Amino acid sequence: MTLSKCFLDPAALASIGEERLDWRFKAIPPSLWGLTVNEAATRRPNLFGDGFTGPIVVLEADALDHNLRTMSAWCTAHGVRLAPHGKTTMAPQLFARQIEHGAWGITCANAAQLRVYRAFGVSRILFANQLVDPAALRWLSTELAADPRFEFSCWVDSVRAVELMTRALLDAPRPVDVLIELGGDGGRTGVRDEATARAVAAAIRDSPVLRLAGVGGYEGALAHDAGQSSFDTVAFYARRLRELAIGLSDSFETGEVIVTAGGSAFFDHIAEELTTGWPTEFPVVPVLRSGAYLTHDDGYYRRVSPLGEHPRVESTSSFRSALRAWAQVTSKPTTDLALLTLGKRDASFDDGLPEPQWYRRDGRTLKLAGHTVTKLNDQHAFVALPGDSPLEVGDWVGLGLSHPCTVFDKWSLIPLVDGEIVTGFVRTYF
Repeated sequence: MTLSKCFLDPAALASIGEERLDWRFKAIPPSLWGLTVNEAATRRPNLFGDGFTGPIVVLEADALDHNLRTMSAWCTAHGVRLAPHGKTTMAPQLFARQIEHGAWGITCANAAQLRVYRAFGVSRILFANQLVDPAALRWLSTELAADPRFEFSCWVDSVRAVELMTRALLDAPRPVDVLIELGGDGGRTGVRDEATARAVAAAIRDSPVLRLAGVGGYEGALAHDAGQSSFDTVAFYARRLRELAIGLSDSFETGEVIVTAGGSAFFDHIAEELTTGWPTEFPVVPVLRSGAYLTHDDGYYRRVSPLGEHPRVESTSSFRSALRAWAQVTSKPTTDLALLTLGKRDASFDDGLPEPQWYRRDGRTLKLAGHTVTKLNDQHAFVALPGDSPLEVGDWVGLGLSHPCTVFDKWSLIPLVDGEIVTGFVRTYF
């Protein structure tokens, strides 16, 4: 189950490069319309000199490469598998990069995401949620029948969910692997006690179409900052997850037992707990699901990641923010206020506002300090200006972004840049 390499369909992946650019892709210059994605990339257009319009979000290639290498090396050194949460980017091109750097699988959260993954042939999918919709389950059954190499597992946290899955999957060509989800007080889904978990395990054992393959959960709903109390909460939760797996050791129906947790904020503590304390010969496969490491950010994850601005992990490089937004100063109605052509339709705002870091004028890009975005409207960012602000109407402003999960969904095509030069494009499917 866990030894084969995850892969995507090369033909489906290649088809992205054959899509033609046009007005559907915001910020892309008309001079590139009619070209395929690959043809446009071959031209290596200049982000500021070849007609791209603001606002625009870009991916910085060197930071992206750094993060891929860093996370891959860290997981290898700590003995954990990585199934990054693809919902962060919904970009199969980036899934492929993650798999090239050793990702064991790709995680998704709902049926729509699952269909995108399968359209690109993702061969190992961890569905970190309950899947009880009968239409989605029937579709899953057809996918399992069509592709014997397709490996799938999802969560269950109730006997009722087991019953619904069993009813919808009676025609499935092979058993569907499920993981019992462990929740926590104040958290989201998941069983809250061992007795419920045992009842769910018994129902799975009685199902002709389900197979218990492990346990899983999500610690990020239980802690929200980089304080010791949060670390203690996460470690306690991970120990409960380990204890649940050990307590259910006579119920698993697979040769290896997947035990999975780990968002992007506390994966160091999760890895420490899930790689220690196991009985001899317990066939555990510890899997992290961190997804935001790929781009990191200039907000929430910069503060809380184990490899953020205050790294908790020694002898490892910190992640670098690979996301940048560029917008123009469209108005400066007072000496202490500027308005940018960037708003809620373009950038994340749910876990920190964009951070002005650079400005550009007359072909020069310079650092910008002391400027703060105070609020966003649909299409405007309000920037509080210090007394010595150099900003003028028409300047480009480069902004760091917080929480990448709510950036990618606003852009269907994102330029990949090396400095000012566009070297490729990343297609998203939300």
